[in-house]
This record gives sequence, structure tokens and C-alpha cells, in this order.
Amino acid sequence: MSVEPAGLLSLLALPFMQRALLAGLLTGGLGGLMGSFAVLRQLSFFSDALGHSALLGITLGILLGVNPTVVLIPFAVLFALLVSSLVDNSKLPADALLNIIYSSSLAIAVLALSQVRSYAGGIQHLLFGDILGVSWLDLSLIAALLVATILYLWCTRRSQILLSLDEPLALSRGVAARWQRLLFVIVLAMVVALSIKAVGVLLISAFVVMPACAARLVSRHFGRYVVLAAGLGAAGAVGGLVVSAAFNLPSGPAVVMVQLLGFLAALAWSGLAGSRPMGAGG
Repeated sequence: MSVEPAGLLSLLALPFMQRALLAGLLTGGLGGLMGSFAVLRQLSFFSDALGHSALLGITLGILLGVNPTVVLIPFAVLFALLVSSLVDNSKLPADALLNIIYSSSLAIAVLALSQVRSYAGGIQHLLFGDILGVSWLDLSLIAALLVATILYLWCTRRSQILLSLDEPLALSRGVAARWQRLLFVIVLAMVVALSIKAVGVLLISAFVVMPACAARLVSRHFGRYVVLAAGLGAAGAVGGLVVSAAFNLPSGPAVVMVQLLGFLAALAWSGLAGSRPMGAGG
């Protein structure tokens, strides 16, 4: 059932909806920004594993009776460092190991949540997002992380570009690849943790990856690619929320579907223009 234009405007004027739109703008931009680097570094599956495993951190917060967002950030960072260490030291392929980790952690978290009667009905919100329930604390944390992420990427831009486009060259130029990789993983973990509220644990990877993939299809300059990925992420999140409100749809899936339309449009544009994705073929 769709909402009349007048009703939609009234809905968008409500404080909780304005908080949701602001949260979508910030998290979408943040996800696209980090996703632009994650895609080039082939860390897309890592963000997926972080997102699925984040449900364990949320479960821990619920069991402790505290705000899950507050618990989720340190949990995501510690989990990311642990997984990164396992991937570096294991003889198993990285994708296989990550699959085992995120599948098992998701299963454990869902089983634990199913036993919490007061929260059993909210599992769907955790899996698919509930951005309409965003609080001012959530907004403050997202805004602070966005500023910190921009400063981090700007101050280390030379290393980030080299590691994203040509890691052997970065090593030959003296870039501390291991430490830069760890720092990036920590920031990515925090971004994933704070974006869970927007689209849920099952859709977080698409939320981070799709805007970056769309931007990569139409951009050949690194700086424009990063800015476009952030812009597409923000626009997709806000557009998805408006679609969600207009047609009374779940917010998380609506956001991802709008981002999918953006990706398909970029795919069609790149095909018509005959452009080559940035980084393809050197």
C-alpha cells in the first residue's frame, strides 16, 4: 500500500523520520567511502563476515542489558583483529575460513536470541535493519566516526591509494602494509558495526559494496571514484528510506534495492559508453 504525497510529506516531517534520513545519509556515505577501498583491496567478503558476526555483539549487549550499539563497536574491532590474525596464519583459503566464521557466529547468535523472550520478536529488525529506531546516541556515534574516517583516510591517502592499486609498489615505497591493513580493518569494523541499524546483518555487505562497485564502473580517476562511491551510498540510503516510507516497505531491503538500481544503471551506462572500470588492466 502506497502513501499519498501529502501523507508522505507529513511522515518525512516527523522527528524520528528526520533522524532516520540523517542516519541514512551519514551511514550511506560512510559505507560507500570505506567500500571504495574495500572493493579494490578485495575485502568485500571480509565486510560480509563482520556484518554477520556482529549479531553476536548485539546479542551480548542484549544479554548484559546495555545498549547493543555501545557493546557492538569494541566487539566488532576485537572480532576483526582476531579474524584478520586467523586469516593471516591459517593454511585454509581466506574465503573458506571467513565463511565458517560468519556462518557459525550467526547461528550461535540467532539461537541465543531465540531464548530471550523479550527480544525474540525483534530478530527480524536485527537481520534486515530498523533505521527508524535510530537514536541521537546512534547519530552522534555515526557522525563522529564519519569525521574520524575522513581524517584517517586523508592523512594516510598516499598509503591507501598505493595499497589499493598496487600493493607491491606500496611495499617498495616503504609503506607499512601490515599496520595500514590492521588500521583499515579496525575502521571497517566500526563502520560495519554502526551501519547494522540501517540495513541489518544480512544486507550490510551489499550496503558497503554496491555503491563502490557502481562508482568503479563509471570512474577511472581514483579521487572521483571515492567521492562518487560515498555519494551513491548516501543517495541510495536516503532514496531507499523515502521509498520505504512511500510504499510501507522494510527500510533495510528498500535501501539495498535502490542501491541495486543504481548499480544496474552504472552497469548499463558503462556498457553504452564502452568505458573500462578503474584499475582494470592496470
